[in-house]
Amino acid sequence: MIALDDGAPAPLGAHFDGRGINFALFSGHATAVDLCLFDASGRVQTDVVRLPRRTDDVWHGHLAGLLPGQLYGYRVHGPWEPARGHRFNPSKLTLDPYARELHGRVRWHDALYAYRRGLQRDDQVDRRDSAPMMPKGIVTAPEALLPDDPPLRRPLTDSVIYEAHVRALTQAHPGVPLPWRGSYAALGHPAVVDHLVGLGVTAVELLPIQAFVDDRFLVERGLTNFWGYSPLNYFSPEPRYLGPGGSAGLRAAIRQLHAAGIEVLMDVVYNHTCEADRHGPSLSFRGVDNASYYKLRPDDPRQDIDCTGCGNTLDVAHPRVLQMVLDSLRHWVEAYRIDGFRFDLASSLARSPHDFTPRAAVFQALLQDPVLSRVKLIAEPWDVGMGGYQLGGFPIGWSDWNDQFRDAARGFWRGDDGQLPRLTQGLTGSREIFAPSGRGPSASINFITSHDGYTLADVVSYEHKHNEANREDNRDGHGHNVSRNYGVEGPTEDPAVAGVRARQKRNLLATILLAQGAPMLLMGDERSRTQGGNNNAYCQDNATSWMDWENDGGDPALLAFLRNLLALRREHRALRRRKFLTGEKVASNGLKDVHWLSPCGAEMDDAAWGDAARRAFGMQIGNDAPDGRRLLILANAAEAPVEFHLARVVGGPWAPVFDTTAPDGRPLAREAVRAGGQVRLPERALVVLARSAARAPRGAGG
Repeated sequence: MIALDDGAPAPLGAHFDGRGINFALFSGHATAVDLCLFDASGRVQTDVVRLPRRTDDVWHGHLAGLLPGQLYGYRVHGPWEPARGHRFNPSKLTLDPYARELHGRVRWHDALYAYRRGLQRDDQVDRRDSAPMMPKGIVTAPEALLPDDPPLRRPLTDSVIYEAHVRALTQAHPGVPLPWRGSYAALGHPAVVDHLVGLGVTAVELLPIQAFVDDRFLVERGLTNFWGYSPLNYFSPEPRYLGPGGSAGLRAAIRQLHAAGIEVLMDVVYNHTCEADRHGPSLSFRGVDNASYYKLRPDDPRQDIDCTGCGNTLDVAHPRVLQMVLDSLRHWVEAYRIDGFRFDLASSLARSPHDFTPRAAVFQALLQDPVLSRVKLIAEPWDVGMGGYQLGGFPIGWSDWNDQFRDAARGFWRGDDGQLPRLTQGLTGSREIFAPSGRGPSASINFITSHDGYTLADVVSYEHKHNEANREDNRDGHGHNVSRNYGVEGPTEDPAVAGVRARQKRNLLATILLAQGAPMLLMGDERSRTQGGNNNAYCQDNATSWMDWENDGGDPALLAFLRNLLALRREHRALRRRKFLTGEKVASNGLKDVHWLSPCGAEMDDAAWGDAARRAFGMQIGNDAPDGRRLLILANAAEAPVEFHLARVVGGPWAPVFDTTAPDGRPLAREAVRAGGQVRLPERALVVLARSAARAPRGAGG
């Protein structure tokens, strides 16, 4: 016999207390809330209980005798007044926004929509029951304290982030047992962990693992939402990756990665949900309280404000929505030991109410939160709304994906005019972008490739997107790729074309890892993974997206090249500064902290910086390094060799330590180049030279 009492309004969600389960659901505009209980199959509704009490817009009740594992959902009563933003329909089962785990999946049917589809007007109520097509929440057992697993908390300046997808990374790995592949547990398998450790990365950034939905239009095309940017619930791990051990497999994998010194970051999507615009389904937030969870047009609350391009925008400025965001982030840190988050379309979180502000409540709340203020916070610093591009506009405590670095590096090595000033700004940490907000070089997340766009191999193999497999007539995906195919679109057997592509991949990787800031690599770039020119593979759950562990893309030395490059970055503190390079003189020796060199040997002047056709430069850093270890980076993006004259103002001797013309990056010749000597740099090449301060004569440039 189930006994019902008032229970408590906090915490939100469904929680077992040893006697039974307390249910609490926020809805500011509801008139009543029915709790629906289901059998273990999720198909049979066994009981309906009206929550007896409302406290501060939280509906709550306690049911004694219920145990963890119980499946449940809600039917929320309230006005059906689309013109005022209210879309309550108790015929539709709604998922608890605070559900910790999910049973089942969305099965697309017109009954999932609160209105009658296909009619001329879209505000006619649909009375069909949606429960058979809906996933159910699972009441989980109280979360036991995890074994002692102190956070790594590695500074971003010492971090190398590896963006990966749970299934894509592990699905085809021959060393992972078949039942594990594509699952959370596979992330912690020694075969995967050993690869990451051997590569030298320090953090894995996972594409969305919060529960998401395969959009109806994709399902009807026989596709899936592979990337997962269509969130259904912010507390539950995505069920399709559970595999052996369920959610415990995710906890175990994170623990294994931590033991190997690798942090785990999550890509989170708090800007929109899977419910799309007013024509979308009623699965959770819309049915619980549409006018509270979503930003609606003030002149026409029937319509959503869409700053995301996905139909709706979550209203994080609402106190209860902000609470949900913070509670869910804290849940992932405390229950799973996640080390940080990358926020998709992060500008939308700070629209208060409609315009971006660095003083938004979400920023202030995160900064003072005792748990969340200590993890990594990374912004995709834009959305699609007016004023949404906010690179550099985020406050202290945040880092930004730096797309300007990406485009400048691609453009420079492609041979575009006028890219040198933009590239060198990025190499020094993008001070002009990030210093005004009080942040340092680690605010810049430097990348050449990410999940969104071409892979590294495709950047140097395709000039046009080839997204036909997405079944949108190649209309999807952006056209701004800053890429080049070097004479052949796609695969080639021409050794000359293949050689240029191999060189350019190395130049681009070197540019990321020799720059100040925090570098990010894309899964598979170390193995020349290709998507066949698809620059928007969000719906490709197949070999297009999966890591091919048995194919090196015809460039077998690239993996060793990247390993050696990462080792060089670890070895030299001058590549991992916590303060910006400014060109100012160092008090201890009178040298500039960064010295820019023209091929003729002179320091670059205004005329050199203003030369849009300039393709070669030198960059000396480490003049203020405590260990006295200095580096000279010489780069030539031209299609002809360049002679660099190392005049006495730069000192010597210099010994080459890295070379993008070498397949694995290790220079074949290591003889020192003395002051006044010359370095012949081939076309499209980059070389790093090093010397010790003990050998260096004092002078104006080092």
